[in-house]
Amino acid sequence: MVSRAILKHYDWSPAAISSSESINMHDTSGAIELLPPPRRNRVAALPVLGLLLTLVLAGCAGHAKGVMTPVAVTGATGGSTVDMLVVTSRVPSHDPATLFTGERSPTPYLTDITVSIPSDAKRKPGTVQWPKKVPPNPETDFAVTKVQQLNSPEEGRAWFRKHVVDGHAMVFVHGFNNRYEDSVFRFAQIVHDSKAKVTPILFTWPSRARVFDYNYDKESTNFSRTALEQGLQTLAKDKDVKEITVMAHSMGTWLAMESLRQMAIRDGRVQPKIKNVILASPDIDVDVFARQWNELGKDKPKITIFVSQDDRALKVSRLISGDVDRLGAINPAAEPYKTKLEAAGITVVDLTQVKTDDGLRHGKFAESPEIVQLIGQRLVTGQTLTDSDVSFADGVTAVVAGSVGTVGKVAATTVTAPLTVLEGNRIEYRRPKSDRVHETLNSKSPTPELSY
Repeated sequence: MVSRAILKHYDWSPAAISSSESINMHDTSGAIELLPPPRRNRVAALPVLGLLLTLVLAGCAGHAKGVMTPVAVTGATGGSTVDMLVVTSRVPSHDPATLFTGERSPTPYLTDITVSIPSDAKRKPGTVQWPKKVPPNPETDFAVTKVQQLNSPEEGRAWFRKHVVDGHAMVFVHGFNNRYEDSVFRFAQIVHDSKAKVTPILFTWPSRARVFDYNYDKESTNFSRTALEQGLQTLAKDKDVKEITVMAHSMGTWLAMESLRQMAIRDGRVQPKIKNVILASPDIDVDVFARQWNELGKDKPKITIFVSQDDRALKVSRLISGDVDRLGAINPAAEPYKTKLEAAGITVVDLTQVKTDDGLRHGKFAESPEIVQLIGQRLVTGQTLTDSDVSFADGVTAVVAGSVGTVGKVAATTVTAPLTVLEGNRIEYRRPKSDRVHETLNSKSPTPELSY
């Protein structure tokens, strides 16, 4: 059972921020857009109902619950294990089968968790092998083999020293509609399949894991901003940490960007050890992302975005969020996005034509073996992508830090020409009446101090 250990004087806690502390705030009175507003298209009622039904059915399909109770492994399973440090702003459930609820806790908790993963002979890469019943069978299922609550920051630092891999930490932030166990198993799968040489740290925020609690989940990300920011600060201050990669999915990308933005406003820049930020299927309003990006300050981490124009979950999100495009569903080959993303040095990989078993087409970054390996082998170390790095699928495109790379059937001549629009359904955007993007990327907003 999880003990309710209050981590006093611990940097992960919002209480660690003094009420008298001064922070630098950017003036928001004259916000300028990184990307101009795309065309707003009203969505017909019947398709929307179909999308909502798809989301509900996807949530109801589910899997065995209550899988967090550790199981004993008595012999060789032929598989492997992933050790991770889990940080959460959730309330403990006091039930060893679930550990934490979807409710919000002002006190963060640290847990040392080990997940056993079946051999590749019994599991398709890119998948989480959920047990059909509990307890799980480690030979065929993902299974928790260790749970240990850490009750002090010193124990957390000791855990990191024991598991450090070349000083490189990867912090993962899950998305909407995730139970605690969902995020644990998904992150274990990503770490295993990517073969990333990193120390895995999961930040899991309070999600009620119900489709119709979208707004509750969104507010939970806002609730958790300071906890994640302080966690990243604590990690960056550890002498054993040399580099940090932040990877977030779906609604978790909002939390990640807001925490980094908050850090930059508070300190004048994002912590320099945070080198790479990977946003997968970001559920962020494109206008808001423009503001967030601008307020990360002068010395920004390298940002990579995975998008897919057939993402059904983001279509629903767009509908209930004012009919404004979500960042994870844009066409990076279309203007104004292509030119402005290149100018900003933001890498975008379009996965529209990548096929996975995900009916919502919202988790391609983790479910495509080639993509997840790309993350582990290249992106977590900040290496720039080239044609050969993403040559696994016809038609996949990448807009890379000021240059254009194309892959597959797209003609080689497009490498130096404007990026070719992908085949299939194309999304057209109006050009802005005025080009304000350059001003946004280079604007120097006033930064008056605000004490509170």
